Amino acid sequence: MTVPNWRSLLFVPTTAERFVAKAHTRGADVIILDLEDSIPPAEKEAARAALAGAAAALHAEGQALAIRINRPLELAIPDIAAAIRPEVAALMLPKVMGAEHVRLLSEVVAAREAALGLPTGHTRFIGIVETPQALPNLAAIALADPRMAALGLGSEDLSTELEAVPGADMLYPFGMMVVAAARGAGILPLGSIGAFADFRDLEGYRASLRRSRQLGFACTACIHPAHVPIINEEYGVPPAEADRARRLIETFEAALAEGQGAVAFEGAMIDLPVVERARRLLARAR
Repeated sequence: MTVPNWRSLLFVPTTAERFVAKAHTRGADVIILDLEDSIPPAEKEAARAALAGAAAALHAEGQALAIRINRPLELAIPDIAAAIRPEVAALMLPKVMGAEHVRLLSEVVAAREAALGLPTGHTRFIGIVETPQALPNLAAIALADPRMAALGLGSEDLSTELEAVPGADMLYPFGMMVVAAARGAGILPLGSIGAFADFRDLEGYRASLRRSRQLGFACTACIHPAHVPIINEEYGVPPAEADRARRLIETFEAALAEGQGAVAFEGAMIDLPVVERARRLLARAR
């Protein structure tokens, strides 16, 4: 399956009508309509009931959609029944335990897709690992099912389980495990390394995203609209970088056509790994 070209994913509580109504104006690549943490237990059924209208309205505005479902199976099954729709591109799976967990949910999703006449695989998965027990399973989770499109950490829950303070030091080793697992499986590493409890510290947020992008992360989710443009800038491809990548590739291909083994570009020697990075950068450009 094709890997999505996502940068920013913005959480919106499904029952918050005024937030849902404006969600498509925020500039996020994906809106995640939430059925999990932002919805109190007493409102879960109301949130499921609100999905159809919210998804239809946002889809009509051209907005890509995902749904975050709940972890317990007694909630996840009705969540899936409500969430699988033509307008919904992906499900976010919280607290993923391992590959079998992903495959079990994929089976439930496939049955629902078939019942609605949707092609098998219409709905992609964003897997989130939030427990220390699941950390050794990251590579297996990333490869568990063709539906997998992205893999990330639930930093707050994981920090709680580890009795650690969320931040760059704690997240770095596990974040790099996610990057390696996701890239090895050909899917997107989702997330960033840092603690962002203060959403007003936009420059600190930008600096953390910049570092995280350099470490290999491709996209991330946020809960505040102010973060969306910063994510798009830091995880996107600036026009000048895309232009340089095109010129680099053209220079390399022209040299190969002339039988040259060594290629100079803007004062530096370039080889296949450098060209491959340029090609991958262009693939992310919008």
